[in-house]
Amino acid sequence: MKGGFSAPGDYIYFKSQVPLHKIPIGSKQWRYYDFGPKVVPPLICLPGTAGTADVFYKQVMSLSMKGYRVISVDIPRVWNHHEWIQAFEKFLDAIDIHHVHLYGTSLGGLLAQLFAQHRPRRVRSLVLSNTFLETQNFAAAMPWAPIVGWAPSFLLKRHVLSGIRDGPHEPFIADSVDFVVSQVETLSKDDLASRLTLTADAASIGPLLLSDSLITIMDTNDYCSTPQQLKDQVCERYPGARRAYLKNGGDFPFLSRPDEVNLHLQLHLRRVGVEPQPDLVRGISQDASGSSGGGGGDGDGESSGKEEGDDAPKDDMGSSGVAPPESQPPPAPESSQPESPDSEHSSKQLLSNAKLGATGASSAEYLSLLVLPAILEEYHYLIANITFLHFTREFCTLYLLPFYVATLYNKLDSESCRKFRQAV
Repeated sequence: MKGGFSAPGDYIYFKSQVPLHKIPIGSKQWRYYDFGPKVVPPLICLPGTAGTADVFYKQVMSLSMKGYRVISVDIPRVWNHHEWIQAFEKFLDAIDIHHVHLYGTSLGGLLAQLFAQHRPRRVRSLVLSNTFLETQNFAAAMPWAPIVGWAPSFLLKRHVLSGIRDGPHEPFIADSVDFVVSQVETLSKDDLASRLTLTADAASIGPLLLSDSLITIMDTNDYCSTPQQLKDQVCERYPGARRAYLKNGGDFPFLSRPDEVNLHLQLHLRRVGVEPQPDLVRGISQDASGSSGGGGGDGDGESSGKEEGDDAPKDDMGSSGVAPPESQPPPAPESSQPESPDSEHSSKQLLSNAKLGATGASSAEYLSLLVLPAILEEYHYLIANITFLHFTREFCTLYLLPFYVATLYNKLDSESCRKFRQAV
């Protein structure tokens, strides 16, 4: 798709109704959505390496209409797991939340488990999706992790998206891939480097004080970038956890299968004792969940602002997602992403374009930058060769040339003497 694609109708409606919060806490910038009655213990959604706070917009809209409070956050720019634990705890303190229910996918699932391990009193339950227990496999696949901060942005985006299969997809999976690719394009180079560093940083989940009965494992049975062996390890670690398997959905079931995911999340919250407050939610169209929408874009109309503690920017909807009866929002528009025969081709083309990036490099230059370690090794060889040639030139100029001139002079002199003697 050379001209890009438009945002789906349900995502545009989400952006018009749910304010985006941006608050600095220490040296970290947090970007998140917070919607639903604040008297309800929140469900906090943590995305994977390729995700942002926007990827959970279907869960935010659907569950908040049912009376739940949902918070979707971006992973901040942290460089190790200890820093993540401290930063996330400060974030919860800043928005005045003491006990949380965590829903993490891929890298977000690992971070959720780490926080539950080191701050057990603050975590009430876990929902883990397509995640893992340790980072050893990912570290082995990325030996250049120590210098990831020096890699160009397009190479980091390519590596982030390398786990997504770019072959033909079902339309709803292709739409979810399109949306995630559009979100990856919004991430800065440092954000990408930080997430890849967390993926490769040595970590292993130890025993949790949280009971297995308070954990739900929600995995997809089709292709996923997380190896099946790692997902099986999670199931073996928590034998008493509730299992929720999705027949398909790819890497992003929260976008491709939102109805099923939302149902499992709702069942989990009820099972762990979270009571919704639907009577506090008024004036939100039931079409807002927009589970049929796919694709995505950055969208416009972000309502960002800074807040302290539990105070959110004031608007017609209020910080808790409760609209006054007299200010009824218009019904949500239908999705602008019809299922067309070209959707699979569009997804493949968009993913390919995102991997190549906007560098304008030729194919030869692109292939030369595929493997960063090889680049650095060739660079070191080039420096050594240049240094050796420079030294050889200096040696020849300063030492060998005078010696050669002197030898030539002596040779000519002896030849003249010999001819003179013959003549005599």
